[in-house]
Amino acid sequence: MSGAGGPPGAPPGGCDDRNGGPVPEILVLRALGLGDLLTAVPALRALRRHHPGHRLVLAAPGRLAAAAAATGAVDRLLPTVAPGREVPARLDWTGPPPEIAVDLHGNGPPSHLLVERLGPGRILAYAHPDTPRIVGPRWRADEHERDRWCRLVRWYGIPADPADLRLAAPATPPPAPGAVVLHPGADAAARRWPADRFAAVAGGLRERGHRVVVTAGAGEGELAQRVAERAGLPPGSVFGGTRDVPFVELAALVAGARAVVVGDTGLAHLATALGTPSVVLFGPVAPHLWGPPPGGPHRALWHPDPGAGNRQGDAHGDVPDTRLLRITPGEVLHALAGLPLPAATPPPPRAAAPSGTRP
Repeated sequence: MSGAGGPPGAPPGGCDDRNGGPVPEILVLRALGLGDLLTAVPALRALRRHHPGHRLVLAAPGRLAAAAAATGAVDRLLPTVAPGREVPARLDWTGPPPEIAVDLHGNGPPSHLLVERLGPGRILAYAHPDTPRIVGPRWRADEHERDRWCRLVRWYGIPADPADLRLAAPATPPPAPGAVVLHPGADAAARRWPADRFAAVAGGLRERGHRVVVTAGAGEGELAQRVAERAGLPPGSVFGGTRDVPFVELAALVAGARAVVVGDTGLAHLATALGTPSVVLFGPVAPHLWGPPPGGPHRALWHPDPGAGNRQGDAHGDVPDTRLLRITPGEVLHALAGLPLPAATPPPPRAAAPSGTRP
C-alpha cells in the first residue's frame, strides 16, 4: 500500500524500522463495505498525516485490500470476517498491541470492546454510556458519514477535511470508455430501484446515442442481465455478477465513464471519489447523510414523505422503499441531461437482416 511493510493481506506486527526498533502502529476498525471505506477516507488520511512515523493498519474485509491501497493512507489491511454489517467476533492481531486504536466502525460497546481487547495504548472512539472509560465526543445521528468521522478525529486534536476524498484514476485503461454505467444492485432491497426502471433508463440513453453498460457485484448477475436484456443491450454489456468486478478494473470503468446511475451503495461513493458525473437514487436514507458533496458533477434524487422532512426509513429493509419508488426513469434521464457530459456519438446503423429472418 504505502510501502510501510509487508503485502496488504499480511498480519500486522513484528516489523522494525530502519534503526532496528519497533514501528508504532495504529489500528483502525472499519469492517464494512466499499462505500463505508470511501466515506472514511478523509479521516484515514488525517490519521496518516498526523502520525507520519506510524504504520496504519485497517481492519476490514479482505476484498477491500485494493481499494484500501488506492486511498494512499493505509499501510496494511488486517482481514476481517463477519456476517452482513455485524462487528467481527475477533481481530487476528499479532505482535505488540497497537499504540492507538481507532473505532470508525460504529458507536457502541461491540466495536469498542473489540479494539479494547487488543490492549492499545489509547482508543479514539465516540463516547457511549456502556463504555464510560472511553472518553470521546458525543455521537450525532443526523450527520453525514464523512463529517462524522472527521469530527471524531478532530475532537482528539487531529485536523481533518471531509472534502479530502478524491482517488486518482488507475493507470489501467477503462474497459468501456465513454459509457454510461448503470448499477442496479445494493446490499438491501430497500435501496434497489426496480430493474425495469433501470432498463427504461438504459433504453432512453441508447436512443440518445450513448453506450450503456451494467455493473454487478457478486450474486447480482441475474439482476444485471435482466436489465441488459430488457434494454436490448449487446452481449458483453454486463461487468461482474458471478464475482465482484476487481477494484482496479471497476475504478478504471467508473473513471472512464461518461456518467454513473446508481442507488445509495458503494459504487455511488466510487463515482464521487473519482469525480465521475453521477445520478444517485436515494431512499430510504436521505442524501444529507450519505450523498455526494454539493457543488460537484452529481445529482442526488430524493423524494421524502410529504410533511416528514428528512425522516429516514430502514436502510436494510427487504422491499424497495416508497421514497425510492417515487423516482421515475424520466426524472433520471432529465438529471443525466443536466450533467456536464461530453456529446455522445450516434451508434452505427444496423446491418440489414438476411431475407427470411426477423430483424
